[in-house]
Amino acid sequence: MTIQTPYYLMDMAALRRNMETVARLREMSGAKALLALKCFATWSVFDLMRDYMDGTTSSSLYELRLGREKFGKETHAYSVAWADHEIDEAIGYADKIIFNSLSQLDRFGDRAAHIGRGLRLNPRFSTSGFDLADPARPFSRLGEWDMDRLDAARDRIDGVMIHYNCENSDFDLFSTQLDRIEGDFGAFLKQLDWVSLGGGIHFTGEGYPLDRLADRLKAFSDRMGVQVYLEPGEASITGTATLEVSVLDIIDVGKQIAIVDSSIEAHMLDMLIYRETAKLPQTGAHAYQIAGKTCLAGDIFGEARFPEPLKIGDRISIADAAGYTMVKKNWFNGVNMPSIAIRDEDGTIRLVRSFTYDDYRDSLS
Repeated sequence: MTIQTPYYLMDMAALRRNMETVARLREMSGAKALLALKCFATWSVFDLMRDYMDGTTSSSLYELRLGREKFGKETHAYSVAWADHEIDEAIGYADKIIFNSLSQLDRFGDRAAHIGRGLRLNPRFSTSGFDLADPARPFSRLGEWDMDRLDAARDRIDGVMIHYNCENSDFDLFSTQLDRIEGDFGAFLKQLDWVSLGGGIHFTGEGYPLDRLADRLKAFSDRMGVQVYLEPGEASITGTATLEVSVLDIIDVGKQIAIVDSSIEAHMLDMLIYRETAKLPQTGAHAYQIAGKTCLAGDIFGEARFPEPLKIGDRISIADAAGYTMVKKNWFNGVNMPSIAIRDEDGTIRLVRSFTYDDYRDSLS
């Protein structure tokens, strides 16, 4: 099937491999795994993921509702701040609701007394190398850490969420920081029923010591007497999608630049925010800068190399285009959003979603 570029292409065989790793970790460790919808919410593939995971975790009312309606199973509701007009609806979708602050728990906790209630605990350290994404940055608004405030919540919660990893592929660092959490907060955690250790653990990466992670999680669970939850977002879908684009023009301004029918600003925004380079082909003697078609001067995917010179109409696959891409795509410059396609395990490619002018028009007023 020929699909007009640009489009995101989900590979179900690659997704299943990740899911099998998630399932092995669950079995070996006893931990439960919730898909983090803030990273990936392409519900067309939830039928496969549902068989390997325990449910979803969310960061807003709409993510929460999507998780309940399209994924099912256990549904955790978190928001940095719930509004008065949305809290009752949120509670209606949730199996557990996690409040970001003691003041939110004070305000809404009684209304959620019939479901699981939790609080975000901020250990005041993290593995993030980006200040923008660091929950332990100075004056962070993300969670509670003062023991007096945590103790004030003890009789009204049965668990906590601790999100402090970010693309952490270093098991020893993870284990050392978990030691620190046990030392700083262990007496409090032992009074709870469950602890979510959040996402950001890159355990589906090549060479990651899954057995050691499983043993460490099980030891933590046994020592604290809690059910452990993980919230894999990127780990669930790393390496499972590409962004397929076509070359529209080739210009020479001292270097060869290939302009494609996509935009890093609109279609891979995280790359631009964090000043990272998209994963482009790097094989061959012919070098090009791959640039987007918007008027933003810095709309550049990065540098690539190819075995043969590029021609107008050639297609390029940009790797690892699942996490924080489809959930962040936007209508900047009115550039059409990429369609979403799926490559099934038999190799068949099918289109599951495309976007039109009507979608652009109706996103505005």
